[in-house]
Amino acid sequence: MKLALFDLDGTLLPTDSDHAFGEFMVEIGWVDGAAWRARNDTFYAHYQAGTLNLAEYLDFATSAWRDRPLEEAEAARQRFMREVIEPRLHDQARALVAGHFEAGDLVAIVTATNEFVTRPIASAFGVEQLLAVDLERDDNGRVTGRSTGVPTFREGKVTRVEAWLAAQGRQWADFDDVLFYSDSTNDLPLLERVRTPIATNPTPALEAIARERGWRIIKLFDTP
Repeated sequence: MKLALFDLDGTLLPTDSDHAFGEFMVEIGWVDGAAWRARNDTFYAHYQAGTLNLAEYLDFATSAWRDRPLEEAEAARQRFMREVIEPRLHDQARALVAGHFEAGDLVAIVTATNEFVTRPIASAFGVEQLLAVDLERDDNGRVTGRSTGVPTFREGKVTRVEAWLAAQGRQWADFDDVLFYSDSTNDLPLLERVRTPIATNPTPALEAIARERGWRIIKLFDTP
């Protein structure tokens, strides 16, 4: 059995679901358009540059919906899936994931986007094992704007994958191969940890590293 790990945004999706969800909050009028969009774009630029303060971003991103009734937030998430995400699900990405399932591999999505946004996206790919930024909730089940546990961001992806495997009584060496598909240099810690790193729709920076190190490079779709 192989272990196939997938980043999500830019890798399986030709968009960043976290940033797109912020844009969706603007579109449905839950936040002030100009001010919110400017901050959302700034945080996204920091992510791309590898300088994102995840705690600050998480507080900002969830503030758009966390104080609303849970059923309203859920309805907005379902609408986001229908209107924004589903039209961007590419057959090539679906086929790549499905191929690993057909081969009997263990498959997981490991993403730095929070689980509220990404759970239905993982389900759309048929993936039950989702390692995402877990949101802290109060006694009433409301999101606080903070994360809980180790965030799946940069080195945290390695930590979370190892903890997830350990909880199953498994380790890296139990698999015939461990693959990780990613588009971003933010994921270098996990790309360098697995046996088979695969630069997938890579940014120019990651593509340069992949070529230098002889990593496989694949492109599932054209990215903006």
